[in-house]
Amino acid sequence: MAFPFAVRTSVEVVEEGQVLAPKFDASGLIPVVTTDAATGELLMHAYMNEAALLKTIETGEAHYYSRSRQQLWHKGATSGLVQRVQQLLIDDDQDCLWLRVVVAGSGASCHVGYRSCFYRQIAVGHGASDDQPLTISFTETAKTFDPVAVYGDAPNPTQL
Repeated sequence: MAFPFAVRTSVEVVEEGQVLAPKFDASGLIPVVTTDAATGELLMHAYMNEAALLKTIETGEAHYYSRSRQQLWHKGATSGLVQRVQQLLIDDDQDCLWLRVVVAGSGASCHVGYRSCFYRQIAVGHGASDDQPLTISFTETAKTFDPVAVYGDAPNPTQL
């Protein structure tokens, strides 16, 4: 199979052209933000390598590259919470992707059981204290699924 991505020959080709010429980083990865297609809610941030991007384009389902496991990852293959891509966008200099998806099942995208991986917030406008660490608070209080029932009780390497 021929290389499916265009060569990045000029700023004009990258920013104004009609060919896909993604810029993968030194590790061969490109960042991806994933949102709910209907609501716009931010669900997760991950990375793709060339194989993951091609598989996503080919299947219409989100595939990522797991940095912790060093392997291709079909989102939802274990949990059933498959992300069906409604729209795949690339930014102006083609170094970041945006997936707009519909999530199967309970609609959750976080392996911890919450709908979104962004289920905690950091208070802004407060200075750090030398004797107390900064804290975060929950924005979601109910999990949409039980991760132990889905994945078992093995610790997730991304959590360590």
